Amino acid sequence: MASPFSGALQLTDLDDFIGPSQDCIKPVKVDKRLGSGVAKIHIEDDGSYFQVGHDGGTRKLEKAKISLDDCLACSGCVTSAETVLITQQSHEELRKVLDANKTVAPGQQRLVVISVSPQSRASLAARFQLNPTDTARKLTTFFKKLGAHYVFDTAFSRNFSLLESQREFVRRFRGQADSKQALPVLTSACPGWICYAEKTHGTLLIPHLSTARSPQQVMGSLVKDFFAQQQRLTPDKIYHVTVMPCYDKKLEASRPDFFSQEHQTRDVDCVVTTAEEHLRCGFIAGEVFKLLQEEGVLLSELEPTPLDSLCSSGSAQEPTSHQGGGSGGYLEHVFRHAAQELFGVHITEVTYRPLRNKDFQEVTLEREGQVLLHFAMAYGFRNIQNLVQKLKRGRCPYHYVEVMACPAGCLNGGGQLKAPDTADKELLQHVERLYSMVRTEVPEDVPGVQELYKCWLQGEGSEQAGRLLHTSYHAVEKATSGLSIRW
Repeated sequence: MASPFSGALQLTDLDDFIGPSQDCIKPVKVDKRLGSGVAKIHIEDDGSYFQVGHDGGTRKLEKAKISLDDCLACSGCVTSAETVLITQQSHEELRKVLDANKTVAPGQQRLVVISVSPQSRASLAARFQLNPTDTARKLTTFFKKLGAHYVFDTAFSRNFSLLESQREFVRRFRGQADSKQALPVLTSACPGWICYAEKTHGTLLIPHLSTARSPQQVMGSLVKDFFAQQQRLTPDKIYHVTVMPCYDKKLEASRPDFFSQEHQTRDVDCVVTTAEEHLRCGFIAGEVFKLLQEEGVLLSELEPTPLDSLCSSGSAQEPTSHQGGGSGGYLEHVFRHAAQELFGVHITEVTYRPLRNKDFQEVTLEREGQVLLHFAMAYGFRNIQNLVQKLKRGRCPYHYVEVMACPAGCLNGGGQLKAPDTADKELLQHVERLYSMVRTEVPEDVPGVQELYKCWLQGEGSEQAGRLLHTSYHAVEKATSGLSIRW
């Protein structure tokens, strides 16, 4: 079965769909008090654990569970099997919250907010033979029929991620002597790539990583901070779900960095993907697709409902996107902004130069034969490995690199709907065409973005903007394999 995690991570000893390795072990805790003697563990036929004392007394022990937090803190693998680790990141958990809301008074319900990614929308549009705008509206209808209160478009939160990425790059370029924030800047919106960077080359790569939050996590900040204030609710009274093209987004949402100790809640409570597992024929069944099947609903037959707006105007939103490809357009937006801000050059069209393959391309800004800006995009781990080797040798010529774990980027994410192997390429091309049909916007000109900067963040570059729109990354120390210990 193909990996549902970040694409084709099948290089040397790296595999994005593996069970927990010998390093990924969370042992059962044995209560051994002083003077209690030797404690033994007895395992029943049903798998339950009992601690047996020296006096013959027994005490049932809690079964060990491996959570996504444990996975992120463990160096045993890049990511681990979704079937083993993910207990709170599924459409079943969404159903539990929706069902619980039906049994309590309206004032005691949790407000359910669903944020849909443009990539997932394009994938479902291809499956149901709809255009992306109709797909967005019909998904809104479906989720509200299930019991969701609001449905947002993560293209809106991506504006903040792009703007902060632009400003961050200009700051770093102007202060290149600061080794703590080195060039090239490497994008951080792909959680599969981030897991690999933290666990495999932490000290080498972390200084290069952009601190701008991904669109998913910016939306988490918007929903649990600004929107919660707007609704006069504490963040824990909102249940925030995102629909994403990538299983690794579940790992991203589970990072401790995105958990509020004060309110004991995550910025994103649950991530569901477009797709879940391969079938022998036809398209694969997905988490959103499963919800539709379980409800006996055909998306194309639903009446459309406008997307909700996060802005104070409250007007209905149309689905939007950004220039620069299906992974968010980070390279293109940062390149245009940097050319104008640093060198006074207005870029009308960005020209890409393919290198060894279409997933590794370069963009340059030259003046009188001198290279002013040298950007690249590196998709898939074959190209990521080449990039890392250049960095190791001190021979990386780039100022900025858009890095994505999946070949062809987010539209080809492991959580997207797939066709039979013989038709995967054609399906991806169709999804790319549908994705490009949506109206694109320049982040600076999007209604509500500057308003939110002023009202919610007290101005661009403020301390609160740094806290809510940026994050940090951490090298994970290598664990010693239990199999290598000599007794």
